[in-house]
Amino acid sequence: MIERENVFPPGLPKRIVQGHLLYAPVVTVVPGRLVFVSGILSRNSAGEIVGKGDMAAQIRQVFENIKTALAAVGASMADIVKRQVFTTDIDAYFKHIDVHMAHGGDNLSTSTAVEVRRLSHPDFLIEIEVVAVIAEK
Repeated sequence: MIERENVFPPGLPKRIVQGHLLYAPVVTVVPGRLVFVSGILSRNSAGEIVGKGDMAAQIRQVFENIKTALAAVGASMADIVKRQVFTTDIDAYFKHIDVHMAHGGDNLSTSTAVEVRRLSHPDFLIEIEVVAVIAEK
């Protein structure tokens, strides 16, 4: 059994966008096995880019890919404790935060969102990497 605690230290503000509490500033987890998922992009199983020019479509595909990656090691979206978002348009990303929250799992994790000039291909708008913790086998 994994014990998880989302901590909101006094003096640190809570980030709420469109009514969604976006993250917990601190997450503690004991015990467990760490799962690191590299930056995931919006490619389908054939390797084709999904959602060219469409941030919402790319967010949905990225989270579908993350679900697939996590499932391969017996993890789920509920096991995520850290997210790192790289986007080429931070305003468009926050406009679609409801899509992120609907597809990214409803657990609070630590989170960082960074606007970058470009990702590995000009049609990519977003890349997300995660860290999860699952019960040891």
